[in-house]
Amino acid sequence: MDEASEMEVEEQQQLVQNNQSLTKRFGLKNSIQTNFADDYVFQIVPKDDWASMAVSLSTNAVKLYSPMTGQYFGECKAHSSTINHISFSGAFTPHVLHSCSSDGTIRAWDTRTFHQVSCITVGSSQEVFSFSFGGQMTIFWLQDVNPRTVSQSFMMVSSCLSVISTTQIFFWDWRNKKQVACLEESHVEDVTQVHFIPGYQNKLASASADGLICIFDTNGDINDDDHLESVINVGTSIGKVGFFGDSSEKLWCLTNIETLGVWNWKDGTNEANFEDARSLASDSWTLDHVDYFVDCHCSGGENLWVIGGTNAGSLGYFPSGPAQSRGIFGWTGGEDGRLCCWMADDSPDMNRSWISSALVMKSPRSRKKSRHHPY
Repeated sequence: MDEASEMEVEEQQQLVQNNQSLTKRFGLKNSIQTNFADDYVFQIVPKDDWASMAVSLSTNAVKLYSPMTGQYFGECKAHSSTINHISFSGAFTPHVLHSCSSDGTIRAWDTRTFHQVSCITVGSSQEVFSFSFGGQMTIFWLQDVNPRTVSQSFMMVSSCLSVISTTQIFFWDWRNKKQVACLEESHVEDVTQVHFIPGYQNKLASASADGLICIFDTNGDINDDDHLESVINVGTSIGKVGFFGDSSEKLWCLTNIETLGVWNWKDGTNEANFEDARSLASDSWTLDHVDYFVDCHCSGGENLWVIGGTNAGSLGYFPSGPAQSRGIFGWTGGEDGRLCCWMADDSPDMNRSWISSALVMKSPRSRKKSRHHPY
């Protein structure tokens, strides 16, 4: 058995005066060693219902655990190179997990049996860094009629899969595994992420090391000339992007030089730009200087949290606005191959040392409009 689980409960409460509020540390509730070898954790993704979580590892495998108990369920293994991105399907296929890899494939797994159920090969010489499902939805209507009852059910399946390989963005019809389009002129450096925008299934956002975020309309025959709607120029290499807001109209962007920006992708306005985000975050707690940012998290509306870490292994959550915390529960992973579960209660004074009162979104006086042409 290659998993070991141990319970480590920390009751220590460190009360310090910081930003005029009491603080309390997170408690480490569970620790799992993913393997006894030298593997490390790339990504952790939970199912929507939190029945399981998928963990991609440097061994080119994906392991499944219970996020509530830490129980090991099994592993999905077929990739021959680094796994760059994993994601669960939506509510209509909740047991399906997708993964892409530098081996040039996108694979689908049934997490109940841990077997591969589908695979697309982009090319043996291509590395796949990110993917997203969206586009037109195919609706299947099923009706069951008997003398006692009449029942109906609907199943919706995304027909368009967008994947990236270096500077190219490929579009595949997931139903028949055929490539339907390729965009290769909008970015001049590696594309780091693609996202179909939540609530706008035909709108695709791509982010690149060239500092540009491109918004595409994927209706019809997709091409660079006619389907590029707008371009946001961040000005430096982009690491991660995501969406938040009541109608997903806001876009957050973490760069590879550890800055944070917030944009309204609909009109291209820059709503916040934190070039000194690490310093602002570091000033708000009593631990080491924040060295890097891991991700952003939104629990609803405009409640955006930035997750930062230190080279010593500490992790902090910082709101970029007037965020309200109802308690935090989550898992982290790193180069030590450990999965750690952290929990904090919902008391009013919990975790204030992890909150930056200075890292707050304020609209600049002059807003820069997006460019509608990248060059």
